[in-house]
Amino acid sequence: MSILRTAFLKASESAWLRERAPRHRFVRRSVARFLPGESADDALAAARRLADSGISTLLSQLGENIEHRSGAEAVVEQYRDVLARIHAAGLPSDLSVKLTQLGLDLDPEFCFANLAQLAESALAASTPGGGTIWIDMEHSPYVDATLEIYRRARAKFPNVAVCVQAYLYRTEKDVESLIAQGANVRLVKGAYDEPSEIALPKKSDVDENYFRLAQMLLSAEARKSGARVALATHDRKLIARIADWAAAQGIPRDRLEFDMLYGIQRAEQLRLVREGYRCRVLVSYGSYWFPWFMRRLAERPANVLFLARNLWGG
Repeated sequence: MSILRTAFLKASESAWLRERAPRHRFVRRSVARFLPGESADDALAAARRLADSGISTLLSQLGENIEHRSGAEAVVEQYRDVLARIHAAGLPSDLSVKLTQLGLDLDPEFCFANLAQLAESALAASTPGGGTIWIDMEHSPYVDATLEIYRRARAKFPNVAVCVQAYLYRTEKDVESLIAQGANVRLVKGAYDEPSEIALPKKSDVDENYFRLAQMLLSAEARKSGARVALATHDRKLIARIADWAAAQGIPRDRLEFDMLYGIQRAEQLRLVREGYRCRVLVSYGSYWFPWFMRRLAERPANVLFLARNLWGG
């Protein structure tokens, strides 16, 4: 792992920086590239603009590790309101939630009940292109608990899906199990500071593992089980490699979904839609954006250069 990536990941965990860095104008100006605004209104407006271009969205309120039940309950109510507004507007939008935002640190049963509320609301307010609750994956200590809650929820709610991280050594076995369940899976590279004992430290190795996991999730076995995959990456070379492999397997383009972050690779998003692939953009909102922003900088050197230009520009 590069020194710069490590530094940004450490910064994402710093309460001191989380409190002070957002006060600086250049930091707020930089994050605006990735965040349309802090309110749900801002996120929904961005979702409408993207829908006009044929791009679906995932909406996510930033925040994690809720410390009080009242905070988790407020998150659930906010998300239920957003689901109703998605339905009213007919937007092709889903929700992406973190289980620690729903109270996982407080009580797994309380967290499960909150997730169930959202799944029920999403089913009732589903639109032709939406209605899924995507469970995000957090630090490695949460993987087992996240997958357990996902499996319980999936047994009751067909519209619950889960994220897995390609940089973890364990993910191949997790993917095998998820394929057997016919799961909907979002494949990401991973954006936390993990020890080399459990996560691949080299980017090239992560890329190769990502491609191998994508092949598994797009395989004939996975398709037969009903499993679906959303491929979350901004790496155009990796996208092209997966697309070429899928074409050689006879997999239709509209079977492939590529997910990206708001504000990144806009031209690539439009190209994918134009060429018949599905594309979904994660639109985040909320005031708790500093840790998330640091992880975005750690993911891609181009994001760091963008920050530097804002810093030098004053």
